[in-house]
Amino acid sequence: MKASILIALPLAAALALPAIAQQSSDQQTPSTQSQAASDSNLGPRQPLQPQTRQGFWGHLNPFARKKYVERQLTPIRDRANELDDVTSANEKRLKDVDARATAGINEATAQANEADQHAVDAGNRAQQASQTAQQASSRLQAVSNAVGSLDQYHSAQQVDVVFAPGHTLLTKHAKETLDQVAANLATQQGYILQVQGYAPGRGQVAIRNSQAMAESVVRYLVLQNQVPLYRIFVVGMGNAPTSMADGKIARVRTGRVQVTLLRNDVASELAQGSTATATNAN
Repeated sequence: MKASILIALPLAAALALPAIAQQSSDQQTPSTQSQAASDSNLGPRQPLQPQTRQGFWGHLNPFARKKYVERQLTPIRDRANELDDVTSANEKRLKDVDARATAGINEATAQANEADQHAVDAGNRAQQASQTAQQASSRLQAVSNAVGSLDQYHSAQQVDVVFAPGHTLLTKHAKETLDQVAANLATQQGYILQVQGYAPGRGQVAIRNSQAMAESVVRYLVLQNQVPLYRIFVVGMGNAPTSMADGKIARVRTGRVQVTLLRNDVASELAQGSTATATNAN
C-alpha cells in the first residue's frame, strides 16, 4: 500500500507540472498581448515583438497546447496576410504607374510625330510657295518681254502681186500667190499685213489706181481666205519710189501691190515663258 502511494505521488507531480507551466504561460500571455496591443498603436506595420518569456519551461514548452500554438501563429499569419495585401497594392500601383507612363510615352510620341508631320507640311508649303513665286516671276518676265515686243514688228514674208496695165482685176497667178500667203497665216499670231499699191503715172491718178489695186488684194484676202480685216493695213502709194526685186529703189512701170507680212515676237515670248514655268514646276 505504501509503495503504491509512493509511486502515485511522483506520477501526480509529474502530471501536474505541465498544467502549472501552461497556466503560468496563460497568465503571462495577457501581459504580452497587452504589450503587443500597445505596440500596435504605433502603426499598422510595426515589427512583431518576440516573447522573451515562455512560462515555466523557458524558451521551449514541450507540452504546449493547441490554443497556445494558435496564439503564437495568429500574429504571424496576420502579418503575412498584411504583407500579401501590401504586395498586391504595390503591384497594382506599379501597373497603374506603368500604364500611365506608357500612355504618356505614346501620347508624347504621337505629338512628336504630329509635330514632325506639321514641320514636313510647312516645308512642303514653303517649297511650293517658293516654286509658285519663281513661276510667277518667270511668267511676269515673259509677259514683260511680250509687252515690250508688242509693237516691235519685223518683216517675215514679202510678195508682189502684178497687175496688167490699166486693170485692177487679179490674175490667176496673183490669186495663187495670195492663197499661199493666207495659208501661212492660219497658225500665225501677232501679225499684220501691210498692203501697199503702186501704179505708174503721176499725181492723184496714180494714187487712185494704186489704191484700187490694193483694195482688190484686200478684198480677196478677206472674202476668200477669211483674213481678219483688222490685221490689214492698206495704202495707195501712187508712183512713189519702192524697192525693186534687185534691191534698187525705183519707180514702178506697171501696176503692182506689195504684200508684206509683219510679225512680232509676242507668241514666242509667251511660249518660252510657259516652257520656263513648266520647267521650274518640275
